[in-house]
Amino acid sequence: MTKLGILDHGYIRLVDVMGSDLTVVNAARVSYAKESSELSERDIRLIKFLAREGHTSPFRHAIAQFEIYAPLMVARQWWKYVIGSAHAEGSGDSLDAWNESSRRYITEEPVFYVPRDDEWRSVPESSKQGSAEPIAKSIGAEYSSELHQLIALGETLYDKAIADGICAEQARLFLPAYGMYVRWYWTASLQSVCHFLAQRLEHDAQKEIQEYAKAILKLIEPHFPVAVGELLSD
Repeated sequence: MTKLGILDHGYIRLVDVMGSDLTVVNAARVSYAKESSELSERDIRLIKFLAREGHTSPFRHAIAQFEIYAPLMVARQWWKYVIGSAHAEGSGDSLDAWNESSRRYITEEPVFYVPRDDEWRSVPESSKQGSAEPIAKSIGAEYSSELHQLIALGETLYDKAIADGICAEQARLFLPAYGMYVRWYWTASLQSVCHFLAQRLEHDAQKEIQEYAKAILKLIEPHFPVAVGELLSD
């Protein structure tokens, strides 16, 4: 399993992985010129110790690369973790790379995320951000329809601009942005991946990015079952 579908058109694909739980162990043991050839109970105890005591550098020797297709609102929230990974408290992690497709160069058919009638959510009473319970399906249906109409108008104007010779980097201004799907590669250390997961698997995270976080966890955990479990433990 290397690819999981998310939302209506989105997906995450695990492109490549470098390392395993043993990579973390040996990165730590090199301090004493030691190396393990296979994971033992002693090694597992070492991983638990490293995670518990915040000795995070060994977790940065394991790397994962993903291809992600998500609405722009998810991508921009995700990007905060790439920017912040080198400055997050106790992380010291700069092993992140992000390369995104650009509508300055491509004119492929745009794809948009439109919530289903029963997926629109209400404003929470106790916070100025986030969302609460679903709103009435009848109201959701109205706004799903309105959003489809807005997207159709934007696509019509975008196609017209392209046909009239307007450059792609300006024609894209007609496309409704936040729900439009974008595609990118994210390469990150295991520590950085788990930092993202720890934040976006929380119950108060935006639901759409929670779904992507769940997929990341499902794809990465089989490769680092001990390390992921310990880095995400309370």
